[in-house]
Amino acid sequence: MEQTSKRTRIVIIGAGFAGLRMARSLNNTAYDVYLIDRHNYHEFQPLMYQVATARLEPSSISFPLRKVFHHTRNVHIYIADVQRIDTAGKVVHTSVGDVAYDRLVIALGCTTNFFGNQRIESHAFPMKSVPNAMALRNRILQTFEDTIVAGPAERQALLNFVIVGGGPTGVELSGAMAEMKKYILPKDYPGIDFSRLTIYLLEGSPNTLNAMSEPSKIKSRQYLEKLGVIVRTGTVVEDYDGEKVTLKGGETIAARNVIWAAGVTGNQIEGIPATSMVRGNRLKTNRFHEVEGLDAVYAIGDIAWMATPKYPNGHPQLANVAIAQASSLAHNFKQELSGKPRKEFEYRNKGTMATVGKRKAVVDLPHISFQGFFAWLTWMFVHLMLILNVKNKLFIFLNWMMSYFANDSTLRLMLRPDTDS
Repeated sequence: MEQTSKRTRIVIIGAGFAGLRMARSLNNTAYDVYLIDRHNYHEFQPLMYQVATARLEPSSISFPLRKVFHHTRNVHIYIADVQRIDTAGKVVHTSVGDVAYDRLVIALGCTTNFFGNQRIESHAFPMKSVPNAMALRNRILQTFEDTIVAGPAERQALLNFVIVGGGPTGVELSGAMAEMKKYILPKDYPGIDFSRLTIYLLEGSPNTLNAMSEPSKIKSRQYLEKLGVIVRTGTVVEDYDGEKVTLKGGETIAARNVIWAAGVTGNQIEGIPATSMVRGNRLKTNRFHEVEGLDAVYAIGDIAWMATPKYPNGHPQLANVAIAQASSLAHNFKQELSGKPRKEFEYRNKGTMATVGKRKAVVDLPHISFQGFFAWLTWMFVHLMLILNVKNKLFIFLNWMMSYFANDSTLRLMLRPDTDS
């Protein structure tokens, strides 16, 4: 692997929102940029739940990294697993060899947090990657195939879907499944009584979308309950054995399908000292994104934790924050090339939003909050603008429009490896 260069080498670990924006911002500059990720594509996570519910194909929200950098002179891509970081020797050890760095940018993001419960981790479905979403899609569709031939004793357990976590992912997935129940599944499976299909949304805090405004919290719950979702807040899941969900207090729910969207934790990296990490395995940084206690190591995106006067407890783990941090760090690197001073990071809140179904969404902007049809249009517009290329924007828009007018999706294919000999 190439190791020598007279130019400053910046190694970026992770091609999520932060890592990809960082590499694109440094494209065709005087830096040598090495982007390392285990996948050869960037995943658009906000729409992953639509892949899981057969509304979009994975190719619609996945973008090949080498395609993104077709016209670059200085960005190099390695598809590899990061095994260890030697911060003293300034080397990243990967599954395809060692990569030396002058500056290291960690943008690895987060993974699903099962809070140390191994049984839940073994049996529940996460949704943090395209393969996760595809596995969940296969499982959802296979469940209804199994329901056709299931006996009375197990049928209800198959028809109970438990979604744990009332943040944007849990709310959006619950709404999408409720619309599948209403519009799509009865036509595909006329022999199943879908009045028995029960969607539970369990949230440990007092509200759904607990980080949003009061009107959005209230309205999101109203939308979900109108769609038939059983919303239970202040409810903590203690265990799941693959057949039975056990709640704090001893109550149980028979369910063959549990989807875990209850929290995230930073991806751990061997070689980073514990003194540089805070709660949730996030890396503590200063206002210039430098990781505390480490030389020439930076962190941006969900894995970074930075205290500012406006955000004394760290920034929310949102795509907008990740993109803003990447742009800030890239700007400072470019400033250094021309001998100009760096600028401290300050996040300007652009708002948060979530959709609950057709014509149902909630939007919180810095000075206004609104819900309903216009919020739904706003949600669609913002997400389309964040999609990387025009072709994918068009495909997604057409899928949405066909789904809107036909109340149907043509993407209900179970795609998995053929295990026949």
